[in-house]
Amino acid sequence: MNVFIHRAKSRGYFDHGGLRTYHTFSFADYFNSRRMHFGALRVLNDDTLDGGEGFGLHAHHNMEIVTIPLHGTLSHIDNLGNEEAIRKGQIQVMSAGSGIRQSEYNKNPDKTVNFLQIWVVPDRLEVEPRYQEITVDDRLIPGQFNEIVSPYPGNGRSARIHQQAWFSMGGFGPGTEVAYPLKSGESEGVYLFVIDGEVSLQEDITLGPRDGIGLTDIRQLYFKTRSQAEILLIEVPPMKR
Repeated sequence: MNVFIHRAKSRGYFDHGGLRTYHTFSFADYFNSRRMHFGALRVLNDDTLDGGEGFGLHAHHNMEIVTIPLHGTLSHIDNLGNEEAIRKGQIQVMSAGSGIRQSEYNKNPDKTVNFLQIWVVPDRLEVEPRYQEITVDDRLIPGQFNEIVSPYPGNGRSARIHQQAWFSMGGFGPGTEVAYPLKSGESEGVYLFVIDGEVSLQEDITLGPRDGIGLTDIRQLYFKTRSQAEILLIEVPPMKR
């Protein structure tokens, strides 16, 4: 088993005024040659936008982009004709493919919005761009991991991604022992990101809020919560291009 620990305080941090952002992996002005990606997981940004702030119209190509609000409301507009607002309990998935242009704003002048934006390298190029938004809070069963993104359309449980990757979220009480069997076999990897709380792995690794850990060459991930915890798991294959 290979283990890669990314402490919250070790992330790249930038204060752009109305935007404060943490980068787990190299992104924009943050470059760390040891933090380029974890398999097909390319970007994990933890962004906070002040009221009235946002990202103007910008382009993406050949990337799968998952946005998970943690608090507040994020407004989205794109050139496919989508104009939506997402909040905690909802997620947004875009397949940028051959090209998509979008903007994101916090239109509430009095409240911040905090969200995770995650990029996954796709398993095919130049697909037709697509947008999907789903509500997940009605399917997040406490005390277990709940699938929210998968490679398979129409399974009724999750949004679709063009990659052999699975996203799962779970809320766990203190002292909960959790086992997560990898869906795709020992050759793949799994990345655990602690949204909130504290967990322990392998008895000698403790992770706190916004800490992350990547593990490869395992069939099943085990951990125990040390407090009430909210966890995101991302199972991804090795980088193939």
